[in-house]
Amino acid sequence: MYKQVLDPVANSLAWSSLFAALPLITLFVLLGGFRVKAWWAALASLAVSIIVAIAVYSMPFGQAMNSGAEGAVFGFFPIMWIVINAIWIYNMTRESGHFAVLRQSFSTVSSDERVQAVIIAFSFGALLEALAGFGTPVAICSVMLIALGFKPIKAASVALLANTAPVAFGAIAIPIITLSQITGLSKADLGSMVGRQTPFLALIVPFILVGVVDGRRGLRQAWPAALVGGVTFAVFQFVTSNYISVELTDIVASLASAAAIVALMRVWQPAQPEPGRFSGPRPAIAGASVHSPALERDVARRERTGGAPPGEVLRAYAPYLIIIAVFAIAQINSVKTALDSVTKEFNWPGLHVVNSKGEAPTSATFKFNWLDAAGTLLLISGLITMPVLKMGPVRALRAYVDTLIQLKTAIVTVMAVLALAYVMNLSGETITLGTWAAGAGGFFAFLSPLLGWLGTAVTGSDTSSNSLFGVLQVTAAKHAGLNPVLMAASNSSGGVLAKMVSPQNLAIGAAAVGMAGQEGELFRRVIGWSLVLVLLLACLVLLQSGALSGMVP
Repeated sequence: MYKQVLDPVANSLAWSSLFAALPLITLFVLLGGFRVKAWWAALASLAVSIIVAIAVYSMPFGQAMNSGAEGAVFGFFPIMWIVINAIWIYNMTRESGHFAVLRQSFSTVSSDERVQAVIIAFSFGALLEALAGFGTPVAICSVMLIALGFKPIKAASVALLANTAPVAFGAIAIPIITLSQITGLSKADLGSMVGRQTPFLALIVPFILVGVVDGRRGLRQAWPAALVGGVTFAVFQFVTSNYISVELTDIVASLASAAAIVALMRVWQPAQPEPGRFSGPRPAIAGASVHSPALERDVARRERTGGAPPGEVLRAYAPYLIIIAVFAIAQINSVKTALDSVTKEFNWPGLHVVNSKGEAPTSATFKFNWLDAAGTLLLISGLITMPVLKMGPVRALRAYVDTLIQLKTAIVTVMAVLALAYVMNLSGETITLGTWAAGAGGFFAFLSPLLGWLGTAVTGSDTSSNSLFGVLQVTAAKHAGLNPVLMAASNSSGGVLAKMVSPQNLAIGAAAVGMAGQEGELFRRVIGWSLVLVLLLACLVLLQSGALSGMVP
């Protein structure tokens, strides 16, 4: 049995915090300073956390290793289990050639690049974030925008900026699910609180996108599209997260936003700027699969003559409609009860840890909900999608294997980061840092989203940031007399605004548009927006901790 101690170094919270911060400092320096590959940096930081737990906190070797093992398993299931199956569905869409059909379908909504930036990067990007996350929207939307005529640097910048408001509910709300698991707070409460913060970002971001594409002139001419897309997304994100389902939040909000913009385009079109004002040369077709040359040729021909066949368009949208249907059915009470009936909860074998009050931390209990897990529902959706996309078992299996190979380093990285988080949490390192940070008192409410921003900026993942700092936020909140749900949610909300400046996302965006090695140029284009938005959010959180405390569930 290991009992957590908060001040193992000279009975001093400050000195203990210096040692407790060593794993995070290692991660930040290796990633941000030396630009070491993420999975190596995560493994090195994990090793440092284990050394600190054993040498400084006197945690038994077996308990430290078991803590890391539980975190690593949690990193694979349910987190990467979601990502693997989501990316597999996308890869099948690409392999069957229907991604090209989807891209062409968007181009028929409006030929105006400012509207396309909102509907593709913001609305459709939010759907991709809802289903997969982890950089997928940046890569796919960048390619789609270039195919529509955007210059590479502008396409990547727009995709990065748009990947903000939906991130906290990305990958079927895995950042919220992880935060709940790590902190022991209610998933519903956390989702509701985030749903009362990020909608304000959704109101602002579409206007930023239009401004980035065409400056003040674009805002004067295309502001209705930004307003309709942003307001619709914000309203549905709030309603869904608070009253329907945390997992479905971004799916519902993104589809509603896209539908609202499509409806607007039927009755209004922005004034057209002169040709070539901000467009680059258009490639022949992007996202089409070499495995479907006939469909690719047909799509290219239809683009010139009026669009893809209705049946192919329906197939292109089918995977997303199927996912929505499967998740909606899974929310029916009788179905949800049946799926949850096989869930197993157990104390992690060999792990015996208690906090300073003699109570076992909630994170020491592992929940294996293999049937109703979001990743399993995505797998079921993928199996249903196969015949719709005319993907045979052999091709679908090959696509699944390719997906695993594609994600191999991401799997290692996420498992290592979660192992690091569990070692720090269960040894008491994170609680030490949180107790020390609580010395800021009520002003910690302003610092809370900035801490989440820092975590995502370095790790590239809101999920990883929640894993690293979730317990710290709750601990600091309790000691500073703040609401733990508000502080934990603010970590996730603040983290979404650092996705655009994280090294991983910058690398993904640059590679997608053929600008590998020019990440610095992208960084300079988005860093100002990232800082402005996170400071605005910090002010909102400070108000929610005081004058606007009625917004806290």
